[in-house]
Amino acid sequence: MFDRDIGTAIATSLAAMSWWEAAAVILALAYLLLAMKEKISCWYAAFASTLIYLFLFWDVSLLMESALQVFYLLMAVYGWWQWRHHRDKQRDLHIHRWPLRTHLIVFAGVGLLTLVFGYLLDTNTGAALPYLDSFTTWGAVVTTYMVTRKVLENWLYWIVVDGVSIYLYLDRGLYLTALLFLLYVVIVIVGFFQWQAIYKREKQADGSSPSNIEPAILAQ
Repeated sequence: MFDRDIGTAIATSLAAMSWWEAAAVILALAYLLLAMKEKISCWYAAFASTLIYLFLFWDVSLLMESALQVFYLLMAVYGWWQWRHHRDKQRDLHIHRWPLRTHLIVFAGVGLLTLVFGYLLDTNTGAALPYLDSFTTWGAVVTTYMVTRKVLENWLYWIVVDGVSIYLYLDRGLYLTALLFLLYVVIVIVGFFQWQAIYKREKQADGSSPSNIEPAILAQ
């Protein structure tokens, strides 16, 4: 009986799901597939998906996630401009690692920003899950920067950020988006091992030309 009630609740939620969310998820997946093939049209899909999510997250009171979409919109424009006009400048940018000290500074910075913005949202707005909302937002900002600089550990950061985001979206009834981020977690695990193999080959090459393989994912 209990399982039947849960199944009914899920079916009801799926039936009431916004077509806008479905469109955003489809466009986000299109971005991934196009980006993996290095098609410049991926940035159009990214921009459209992000624009929809900006309003969706605002509608369910995920204010920081909504604000994050503004950052992603700018990054989509930046990515399109880079690929169209400055592709060659990325050829000397190869996969590398950050030292432990840098990671500790990042952890402290994201933690502090999470506490500050979580408190501000909690005391001044009606934001849902303000601290988790702040964590995923600032974590995504830092990790997106790591992707653009080809820092190997970005994939490990994404596992944490996307994993927390799944809970956030389930709580707000964004089930398709939660499923999308579950797929992201699988993809970033694969991405980590692919980049790690490239990183090791480049280290062993000892001075050979760096890889020009571009990141497959810029923002989840």
